[in-house]
Amino acid sequence: MDHNLLAATLQASLTSGKSLALNFSLQPADVPTAGQAWQIRQQYEQELLDSAQPLLTKTKDVLEWQAIRQLVLSADQFVVTREHASGFGHTILAGYPWFNDWGRDTMISLPGLVLATGRAPLARSILRTFATWVDQGMLPNCFPDVGQTPEYNTVDATLWYFEAIRAYFGETADVDTLRVLFPTLRDIISWHQRGTRYQIQLDPQDGLLYAGEEGLQLTWMDVKTGDWVVTPRTGKPVEINALWYNALNCMAQFAEILAKPAHQYRELAKRAEQGFARFWNSDSKFCYDVIDTPNGDDPSLRPNQLLAVSLTYSPLPIEQQRQVVRACTQWLLTPVGLRSLSPAHPDYTPTYAGELLKRDASYHQGTVWSWLIGPYLSALQKIGTPSAELRHQLRPLFLHLSEHGLGSVSEVFDGQAPHLPEGCPAQAWGVAEILRLWAGV
Repeated sequence: MDHNLLAATLQASLTSGKSLALNFSLQPADVPTAGQAWQIRQQYEQELLDSAQPLLTKTKDVLEWQAIRQLVLSADQFVVTREHASGFGHTILAGYPWFNDWGRDTMISLPGLVLATGRAPLARSILRTFATWVDQGMLPNCFPDVGQTPEYNTVDATLWYFEAIRAYFGETADVDTLRVLFPTLRDIISWHQRGTRYQIQLDPQDGLLYAGEEGLQLTWMDVKTGDWVVTPRTGKPVEINALWYNALNCMAQFAEILAKPAHQYRELAKRAEQGFARFWNSDSKFCYDVIDTPNGDDPSLRPNQLLAVSLTYSPLPIEQQRQVVRACTQWLLTPVGLRSLSPAHPDYTPTYAGELLKRDASYHQGTVWSWLIGPYLSALQKIGTPSAELRHQLRPLFLHLSEHGLGSVSEVFDGQAPHLPEGCPAQAWGVAEILRLWAGV
């Protein structure tokens, strides 16, 4: 049986021209009055907007300006201070009301939530905080509370770490932080070369990363109900190897900046690029989702392959990049994000609804994810799409800010029209990817 705490019951009458302010606090003393608390909050929000002023000057369109202004304020709610065994540090909560801080979500969200909004010192704190938890070349899946044992069942969080650091350095040119983090990054690459948990290891035959064991879910498509892994993706997932190739090139760049040997990373990247050709499905004209699975190569059309186009370093030739974008546009694109599976697939589920088991079964089987608008529009930008078209694609999500979790972006939507918002009503990477895109358009 569920138990709910009723803290208080308040009743008040409001008359025309009057207002009522309620002030609640978890602080034991020195609680400001409601009026003082409102002034403090207004001043704080104005400081957030001042830091993000370059984003607000990019448009004179009222809808765009209001949406970006609200997203800047929304971004702040996800950045929190965490106490851990080594002290205090910053991290990012994946969403409200029920998500904790996840390594994957944090690294994907960092460029949009804190770099695009002009808060680079927070990015530095987050990157250094997570470095303290790297173990056997892996970032934790969830950030552990004091006294808890971290879980490392993720293959992509660690690879997103390289892209987050690349974005941070691109914004700040902070060589000191890069120098501090470089030994950790070097150790990560070494662990992936020789193999770490859950058979995450470099295949010397093709230069690609293999990951997975029976009963495990290691990618962002990570639903597991009991012993049932809905989308196991054991083998060589396409986005994992796009991230691996990107990480190796980032590592070579970092080494050169620090005047350290970069040749080995260039060679690994070259080998990965050659091996990545195995993902191309010449019949369908897009990438396999996973190759070398226990059941062969998986030809399912999913949005994961967009990362092979959208990341800073792409392993695909330009014509294949265009074909990937074309296929994802035709089958996966909706006004509010991308479907997680093509409607032509027999396992496609058009709605995210019902009891928990039914929702879990549909979570990555056609459900639309708002954060995927980021990789999609970045991929469009990479192949030369005009900025005006990219901005137009964001307008449905701007309108969404006033229809569900007010002022924020929902985690998921139904795969079929009218694409009702579902899941978490305030999701970090949904907010973050719009801000990252806006900063770069």
